[in-house]
This record gives sequence, structure tokens and C-alpha cells, in this order.
Amino acid sequence: MSARIIVGISGGVDSSVAALRLVQSGESVAGLFMQNWADDGSGECRAEQDRRDAVAVCGKLGIPFHFRDFSAEYWQGVFEHFLAEYAAGRTPNPDVLCNREVKFKHFLDAARELGAEKIATGHYARVQHEGGRWRLLRGLDRNKDQSYFLHQLGQAQLSATLFPIGDLDKADLRRIAREAGLPTHAKKDSTGICFIGERDFREFLGRYLPARPGEMRDPQGRRIGEHSGVFYFTLGQREGLNIGGVRGRAQAPWYVVGKDVANNVLYVDQDTLSPFLMSRRLWSEPAHWVAGAPPAARFECTAQTRYRQQDEPCAVEVADDGTLAVRFEREQRAVTPGQSLVLYDGDQCLGGAVIARTDAPLESRIAEQAA
Repeated sequence: MSARIIVGISGGVDSSVAALRLVQSGESVAGLFMQNWADDGSGECRAEQDRRDAVAVCGKLGIPFHFRDFSAEYWQGVFEHFLAEYAAGRTPNPDVLCNREVKFKHFLDAARELGAEKIATGHYARVQHEGGRWRLLRGLDRNKDQSYFLHQLGQAQLSATLFPIGDLDKADLRRIAREAGLPTHAKKDSTGICFIGERDFREFLGRYLPARPGEMRDPQGRRIGEHSGVFYFTLGQREGLNIGGVRGRAQAPWYVVGKDVANNVLYVDQDTLSPFLMSRRLWSEPAHWVAGAPPAARFECTAQTRYRQQDEPCAVEVADDGTLAVRFEREQRAVTPGQSLVLYDGDQCLGGAVIARTDAPLESRIAEQAA
């Protein structure tokens, strides 16, 4: 008989406990490990060790193990977009695309081919059915909540998805894993993107986007130094600038405050709260709504422009083409084109969109010069 629920077993402790809780509840369960990145010869990706850990977890739980290679789908649906965004000077969020294009699309299709009715993952989020609609809710552990990365899911995906650990905090989850004797109970949490792993990000990106050195300037246009490529940096970044002592300037850290891709200029400033990093308004690409439609053409809610950010009150206006104009109650630091704006009503995730531009002073000046 086919398992009713297929759990995405990643080889980490979160998905291990998700599978454990379903087994303990008496569900018919199987595990499926997704390989999303083909070996590039560097030996840095943990996929093989993760696969062995996933096999061990399924063995411990006595459930079937399945394997699927989605590396081609990942390349086409996620990585090509990742490279194009960096080449354009933006900072993409591949985890959002991976969830939409791989984990809740190809994985869901594979689970159904195996005869399953639903899928489950180890995400810190919750699903609730209310008033005939499926709602995406934050995980109860706000420090681990991953609804930000799931905001592109819709009614079809949520109706077929379970998040068995969404009501747990991390400490309790590790305790449950340890008491159950799961082989992943003490495994370190993965960070970043698998295909980058622990390696140097700039070195990795340089394999696909060769370095193109150019000037670093302050917001007034004075030369400060030289950069290795504007697409290697993101707004607010401090690390990797390699700016030594600058005559007439204080011995203080420098931060990226702007990128002029057309002229290959990286702008830097020494104030972590530089006015050139601050914005109050943003405009987005067409939005995705978890419920299938926005709550209104104009409404107020809270928003995050990056993961684990504190909720920020804002007013949202939805244009006829689906794009958003958002005004925050207070100034925001380093709102970055290419990243995700995610909207909330309390614990409910309404949806979100990719940030297209902001009213940050340098961004506006560069756009006017290019026009």
C-alpha cells in the first residue's frame, strides 16, 4: 500500500521530527530525499552526508525511503534566475523560489505519483483551514518561523501540505529527537544555500559571474577604493570591502549604500544608519496572495523586507497590474531590490512580492541618471 503522507526528509533534525510526529500519530508515512544540486566537483555541498542521514532516520522510524533528483529542475527554476538577478545588480532570495518551484511543485508531484494524498516538511510554519480557505500562519517559535520563505504558496499547495513541527520551539524539538534516539538529534542546523554551503560566496559566484573591478565612491562621488564586482555586494554589507585607512576619514567601518551597475560603481558610507541606506517607500513586482486575492485594494498590515526582521507597520496599495506601492510608518534600513516583501495580518501570512525599487536617495539618483 502507498503511504498517505510523504515527508520531505532533508537529513536534518527538523524534518526528522516532522516524520517522527506523523508516525507517532499513526499515519501511513514514507520519506523522500530531494537532491537539488548536482555535484560541481568542489566537494562542499553536504548532500551526500544528508542523504545518508535521511536513510538512517527512515530506518530508525521503520518507514520507506525514496530518492528523487531535482537538480535539473532546480537549475532551470531557481539557479538561472539567481544568476540573472545578481548580474542585474539585485540580491535574490533563492530559498523562496526553491519552495515554490521545487519543494511544493516537483516534490508534491512526485509524492502524488507515489500515491500519497499529502506532503509534509520540517518548516516552522502552520496551516489552518477557516471559512473555506487555507491560511498560512507563522510558526509558534518566532525565532525560527519560516513563513517568510513560504509566502509564494497558494491554496492548492496548502491544502496538500502538513507542517508537523510548526507548534514547537527548537529546544523542545531537539529534546524530542534526542529522547526518540533519532540519529540527527545533535546535528548542526544547515545555514545558507546548499549549493554554496560553507564555501566563500564571492569565489562561488565568480565561477558564473566573472569579476569586473570598478570604483568604490562615497555618496558625494569621491573615490574611496576599488571593488571586484558590484554584483558581489548587497546593501548594508560591511564585510569584504577591504577599505584601509582613507585620508581625511575616520577609522570607522564602511557599508555598501548603493550600486550603479551600468557604470560599475559601488557606493559606500561610514554610518551604519547612513541616510543613503534609508527608505520609507517601496514598489514591488506583481504580488502573490496566499488566499488568491488581496484583502483589499488598499489596506494596512505589517511587513518584513528580510528574514527575521521585526514586523513593520505599513500601508499597501495594489495597482491594477498587481504590483504594490508600500509606505512604512518609519524609515527602513537597507531595503534591497530582489529581496522579498512579505505581508502579515498578525500571525497570518497574506502573501508577498519581490521588491523592485525604493525611494532611498542614491537609488533614486542612479535611476534618474540612467533615464
